[in-house]
Amino acid sequence: MTREDILARVDRLIPALRELTEQQLNLIETVVRQFRRSFIRIERNPASDLVDDRLLCDFGDVLRIHHCFSKEALSKDRFEYALEKTLNLCGKAATLSASRTHRGHDITIEDVPCSLKTQADKGIKEDEIYISKFMELGKGRWPSTAAGLGRLRDQFLQHMRAYERIFTLRCLSKDPQGVRYELVEIPKALLQEAEHGTFEIRRDTKQETRPGYCHVKKRGGALKFQLYFDAGSERKLQVRHLRKNLCTVHAQWVFATA
Repeated sequence: MTREDILARVDRLIPALRELTEQQLNLIETVVRQFRRSFIRIERNPASDLVDDRLLCDFGDVLRIHHCFSKEALSKDRFEYALEKTLNLCGKAATLSASRTHRGHDITIEDVPCSLKTQADKGIKEDEIYISKFMELGKGRWPSTAAGLGRLRDQFLQHMRAYERIFTLRCLSKDPQGVRYELVEIPKALLQEAEHGTFEIRRDTKQETRPGYCHVKKRGGALKFQLYFDAGSERKLQVRHLRKNLCTVHAQWVFATA
């Protein structure tokens, strides 16, 4: 779109703006003020096959609009819709899954099924990724031994057959002087290493159904990540202490909202 096209589009909006209420104009002015601010930092991984220069800017604008009206991080459902919208605007075919409740992929990007996650916990760490609910574990008899956790681990491996790529949008700071996000890809092959992990049942708990772990380590013993089998009322699987340096950071956004 040329500069002349943009100015013509603005001219067409003027009559509509004159019909708005004072509050509606206030909301528009809030967004305009945000757009006139420069990003503190905005950058993409040059090797990224997902985030190009336009998507970097367009998705950054979505984040800035969100924080015009909210102090909380972008939620998973809003992330899904925002990513689909910006990908399509940037010429990358993207379609959200028809079912928002099925156990499978969240979005298809250029014919590739993908899973989307978000992270914005208060204790978020720069170098570790935490997924509080990777999947539900369902009901039924809970394993009473470490070896029995293998059945739950196999559910995890089966779940990942439904998609090829995994992305998580992490909100590292909600400080109005420097809101910070990053988009990270978790290699599916890395998580599949849980097939050879070691199991542990927690003994230091009074729960009748005891939670457990699957530890995935490097050959020298350093932890790559943990699967945590939460035996609480919701029965979910968490990914803990996943080392970010084993993943790919596709893009970062830092901006002020005040």
